Amino acid sequence: MELAKKLNAIAWAAGAITLEYFQVDTAVESKADDSPVTQADRAVEEFILAELEKACPGIPVVAEEAVSAGSVPASADRFFLVDPLDGTKEFIAGRSDYTVNIALIEKNQPVCGVVHAPARGTSYAGGRECGAYLCRGEEFGDSASRIAVRHADPAGIVAVASRSHNSPETDAFLAKFEIAERVSVGSSLKFCLLAAGEADLYPRFGRTMEWDTAAGHAVLLAAGGGVMTDAGVPLAYDKRDQTSDSDFANPHFIAFADPEIGSKVEKMLKSTDIAKVG
Repeated sequence: MELAKKLNAIAWAAGAITLEYFQVDTAVESKADDSPVTQADRAVEEFILAELEKACPGIPVVAEEAVSAGSVPASADRFFLVDPLDGTKEFIAGRSDYTVNIALIEKNQPVCGVVHAPARGTSYAGGRECGAYLCRGEEFGDSASRIAVRHADPAGIVAVASRSHNSPETDAFLAKFEIAERVSVGSSLKFCLLAAGEADLYPRFGRTMEWDTAAGHAVLLAAGGGVMTDAGVPLAYDKRDQTSDSDFANPHFIAFADPEIGSKVEKMLKSTDIAKVG
């Protein structure tokens, strides 16, 4: 619980920095992979790195903008993953879906994390030892309420999709379920909707990086859900020297709330080529 509290407080303070740049004429640059970056991304990451060193000295940090600049710590059993501003496209467009993400990874799995949505005034924080919480302030206290995944109605599954990265593969995958509603939201908030019992399934058949998913994954695990790759195995972290992609790149994955849905998805993935799901 203490670590979740510390990460939540850091994320809220970082979020306050993003609000100084939000819905103003902020300069936008393109990185080598053509993804956008703003002054807010860099200022927030610098702040988070300094605060993590104060709170948890000596633990390595893999952070999006630092990695983009070529600063990558050596592989470790225990390290932080940081996305200072997830959903930069949402941020640039003046939408409230963007988030600040911080997660602790131990032995390739996210064990604690926080997803803070500054423009919404909320955060989702949790870990394997304390469960998951919805917070409306940087202090847990009375502003935090326990959250957990819900038992899905097979005839009324709510699916979450990316606002900016939908794909034919996503549509084909969801066609295998009785989808009652489809919700579009940006950034790592998709994981949080599952964790809070507001949705059931989030397939992602598009490219993501570990810092995009780690914090939301940690919260979802703490709430009782899970994330598996399109090969039907748990999504892991600290992926380096990959033959098919760059360091820290994720494969396609499916996040689920109810473990029963997870079992169904696992059987589906292991019994058929994902390319033939549709």
